Amino acid sequence: MSNLIPRAEQIRKRILEMAFFGQSVHIPSAFSVVELVRTLHDKHLSYPDNDPNHPDRDFFVLSKGHGVMSLYPILEARGWIPRSAIDSYFAEGSPLPGLYEASIPGCEANTGSLGQGVSVCIGLAMSARLRRTQQRAYCIVGDGELNEGPVWEALMFAGHHRLSNFTMIIDSNNLQAMGKTCDVLATSNLESVLSGFGHRVITVDGHSESQINAALENLEDAPLAIIANTVKGKGVSFMENENSWHYNRLDKSTFDKSIQEIQGQA
Repeated sequence: MSNLIPRAEQIRKRILEMAFFGQSVHIPSAFSVVELVRTLHDKHLSYPDNDPNHPDRDFFVLSKGHGVMSLYPILEARGWIPRSAIDSYFAEGSPLPGLYEASIPGCEANTGSLGQGVSVCIGLAMSARLRRTQQRAYCIVGDGELNEGPVWEALMFAGHHRLSNFTMIIDSNNLQAMGKTCDVLATSNLESVLSGFGHRVITVDGHSESQINAALENLEDAPLAIIANTVKGKGVSFMENENSWHYNRLDKSTFDKSIQEIQGQA
């Protein structure tokens, strides 16, 4: 699959182009999960015949739906959405929403309301278990999203049923919409809490594809939780760990500066 999926810097460049054209927000939220989304599509998600609707496909739910720009360049590369949709992002009549929605090929659910994607993904994993298929279900959730109660109800369910075909990846970038996660609502001792819920826990550098891949290959008879330490805005210096960029829009100057920094990493 490596010859199909764009490199991380190519994905970030496309995100910038989409955000600048559509004057959209949430750029850093997309940047922080680029390597996570890319590694899943490049190494782990199975789509027989490259068909996003194949009945035997694996499932991927981007629970932090506002990071969806990280996924669109991959769907374009797979041939599931046209280049014209990327180029006209957020224009009038654009087919691509600013959140992860099931109307888009390769998207399994609507996750604009945070806290629901984990439940949906665990439901897909349980369905595969009951049908005795080999399908796996993967979910990326934001660390701020862990504030939502339904996430923990779902994780209790997955641990109780030992859903070894379910993997949750936490985008742990330490920021959320209104500030630092530790200030808004701290989630202390996350590793021990998840372990107590019956999940195997692995912590990785969320921008190291080799570490992400190794963790995803660590399969045992229990659900897997990967804590991916990431940088919100990774790749553009003035966006990194700067929470105002959760809502800021690019102008010509900041767009040009961002593109230069990304291209310098190629």
